[in-house]
Amino acid sequence: MGLLDTVIGNLMGGAGGGASPMAGVLTSLLGGGMGQNQGQGMGQGMSGGLSGIVSSFEQAGLGHIAQSWVGNGPNQPVSPQQLQNVMGDDQVQSMASQAGMQPNDFLSQLSQHLPNAVHAMTPEGQLPEGTISV
Repeated sequence: MGLLDTVIGNLMGGAGGGASPMAGVLTSLLGGGMGQNQGQGMGQGMSGGLSGIVSSFEQAGLGHIAQSWVGNGPNQPVSPQQLQNVMGDDQVQSMASQAGMQPNDFLSQLSQHLPNAVHAMTPEGQLPEGTISV
């Protein structure tokens, strides 16, 4: 089991057996597995793993939020609407479908888990270089 699986497993209530659909989405998103710029809606979409997520937030004018998750200080919250703006309608729809959830429920859960997941993947307060093992 790689670092990403361990982190996501711990965040979602324990590593091992039957991972939740949200855990699968987070693993794919943080590992860079989501297609680039899937969204044609309001945002550009998120892709490219941790650095892509931070970049997407910066492009949406919300870089300070994502940087708080990477840094060693307290994590700033992100609202479901802010996630919608960063990701775009198409990517939200696609990821919610992958998780088997309604888009509003998906965004609500993602807003709770994404800050902690990014923070856990950046224990040194910096984005890791290279790829992350899944």
